[in-house]
Amino acid sequence: MLILGLDPIKEIIAPRYSNTGAPALNQPEIYRSLILQSSLKITLTEFHKKLSVNPVIRTIAGFTKDNIPGIGSFYDLMYRLYPIDETPVLRAPYAKPKPDPKNKLKKGEKMPPKNPAITGKLADMIINKQSHFESLLNRRQERYLQKIFAKVSLDKSVSLGIIPISFSVSGDGTPIATGACEQGKKVCKCRENGIFQCTCDRKYTDPNANWGWDSHNECYYYGYSGYFLSTYCREQKTDLPVHLKLVQASRHDSVPTFFALAEFRQLNPNLHINTFISDSASDNYGTYEVLRHWGVNAVIALNPKNKGNTKYPPSLKIDDDGTPICLADHRMVYSGFYAKDRYRIKWRCPRVSGKAEFCPACMGCSNSSYGRVVYTKPSWDPRLFTSIPRGSCLWKTKMNERTASERINDRIMQDYRLENTKVRSKKRIFFYITAAAMNIHLDAQLKFMIDHGMFDFFKLLGIDHQLAA
Repeated sequence: MLILGLDPIKEIIAPRYSNTGAPALNQPEIYRSLILQSSLKITLTEFHKKLSVNPVIRTIAGFTKDNIPGIGSFYDLMYRLYPIDETPVLRAPYAKPKPDPKNKLKKGEKMPPKNPAITGKLADMIINKQSHFESLLNRRQERYLQKIFAKVSLDKSVSLGIIPISFSVSGDGTPIATGACEQGKKVCKCRENGIFQCTCDRKYTDPNANWGWDSHNECYYYGYSGYFLSTYCREQKTDLPVHLKLVQASRHDSVPTFFALAEFRQLNPNLHINTFISDSASDNYGTYEVLRHWGVNAVIALNPKNKGNTKYPPSLKIDDDGTPICLADHRMVYSGFYAKDRYRIKWRCPRVSGKAEFCPACMGCSNSSYGRVVYTKPSWDPRLFTSIPRGSCLWKTKMNERTASERINDRIMQDYRLENTKVRSKKRIFFYITAAAMNIHLDAQLKFMIDHGMFDFFKLLGIDHQLAA
C-alpha cells in the first residue's frame, strides 16, 4: 500500500459529486481502504471494525482515530462509482434451466450463443464506426472503476517497464455466483394458508443476476460472468490483468470480447495490443475481422463445431489448421515470415525443408532445388489463414500464454476469495474484482522495485539506515 498512488482518482471521481454544498471528504482514503480490505481478505464489516482498534491498518488507510468515516461512506463511494440500479424487484419465479439431453455438452465445452449472428453485427458496428456502439461504450456503468484501474495500476506498471507499450493479451471468462437466492424470497401469505408451491411474485435482491453455464463444473449457476484481459510479463515471469468487465451470466464470451477490447483501446490510447489470444469461444469471423481492422494478430483456438465452415478456394488442399497439403499429402512448412506488403504467407516443400524423408510426388511437383512454394492469403479466410500461421512455433508460444488468463481468474476467484463471497450486488462484486486486480499489480510492482533497488522501506519512512540497525 505504501507505493499505491491515488492522485488520479480525484479527477476521475469529480463528475460523480456536486460542485455545490459541503465537499466530499476522504474519498482517496476510502478507496485505499477498500484495496487494503481486499488484500487482507476480510469482509467490509470486519475491516471497518479493525480501523477502530488497529492503529497500523488505520495509518496505512490514511485515517486518524478521530476521523474514521462510517461504513455508510464506503457503500456511498461504491454507489457513486458504479451508478447501477439494484433496487430489489418483485417478479414471477422461474425454474433453474436444464441441459438439453439431446445436445449434451462435453467437459469444458461452453453453451452456444443464443444469437450466433450478434458477433457479425458487432463487428460491422466497430469497423464502420457506428455511433450506436460508441454510445454503448460511453454509457457503461463500470467506466469509472475501469478508469481508476487504468490510471492508477496499469499506467504505473507500464511506466516501470513491467508491461511494454505493445504486448499480447489473452481473454477469458469466469463464472461468478451471487450470494442472492436464485429462487427469490416469498413475500406472499400462501405458506401461512397451507399453500407451499405458489406462483406468486417473489422478491429478488440481486435483480441484475441471471442463470449461466459453468463449463468447468458442468452445471448452471446464478450470478454473473467476469471477462478479464490479461498479459504475461516474460521478464518478470508474472501475470497481470489489464482490463476488467462484468456481464450477465447468460452472456457468451464471444460478445464481451468485442466490448473489452474496444474499452481497453478507449481507456489506453497510448498502448497497443499486438496479439489477442483466446480459446474457441472467440472463433468467429466477426472477431477475426475486427482484429485485422485494428492490426492485431489473432491466436484463437479453432472450434471443432466450425469444422468445414471455411471460405478458402476449393482448389487448394488445406488441413483443419489452415496448413496447405502437398501432392504427397504432407503438411507444407511455414517459411518463417508473413509478407505484409503482399498480404500473403509463404509455405515450402516439406521434403526440401527436412520435414519429410521421402516424397514420391517430387518429380511431378517442382524441378527447383528450393522446392515448391505455395502462398495463402488471410483475405481468403481470416479464420484459417491467420497472420501468425496455426501450428507454427510462434503460434504455439503465443497460445501457451493464454494460461495467464486462467491464472488471473484463479487468483481473483480463489486467492481473494471472490468465489466464496456472499455478496448480492453487481457493483460490490465488480468493486472487489477491481480491488483484487489492483493488489495483483501492487505485488508485481513491489517485486520489480525491490529487484531493481527502487524501493527502500526505511527511506520511505524517513528513518536512517544506521539508526535502524
